[in-house]
Amino acid sequence: MNSTAADVVRLLTVRGETLAVAESLTGGLVAADITAVSGASKVFRGSVTAYATELKRGLLGVDAALLAQRGAVDPQVAAQMAAGVRKALDADWGIATTGVAGPEPQDDKPVGTVFVAVDGPLRADSGSAGGGKVEALRLNGDRAEIRMESVRSVLALLLKELAGEHSGNERAQDTEQNGGF
Repeated sequence: MNSTAADVVRLLTVRGETLAVAESLTGGLVAADITAVSGASKVFRGSVTAYATELKRGLLGVDAALLAQRGAVDPQVAAQMAAGVRKALDADWGIATTGVAGPEPQDDKPVGTVFVAVDGPLRADSGSAGGGKVEALRLNGDRAEIRMESVRSVLALLLKELAGEHSGNERAQDTEQNGGF
């Protein structure tokens, strides 16, 4: 079990919020990491493994023109996947992975090109999305290493977004619930 996944589940539980996952190159590994955490059922809505490009459009609502023009390995595609799964599965937060794990390049993108995204609820103070972040990664290693680093990176991006919105009151509640740790 990934400790970042455990932290994500803990923070979402404290906040009373939910998560949905859209995966391409990771093929379900993000969902597996999250569901390995005890108590994940309180926050995890589900996942869509949209490995085929047409599923990104059909199931997640990624713009067909964008896919035709840029291919599936693109920062805007990752952002739309995260927003699309969040909407499709009625979750507070959506995260997504898309990229090239190898061994061959895809859509003229080299192996190791990965985009991870998070889409979150509107912030009351600014009216902007709490998520809406995309991170571009250039990863080295074999197929398995690229996929595992993509999982780690998308969960770290979500954790960063969740921790950035964490108020002192939520932290106090979490400390009480966990016996003061």
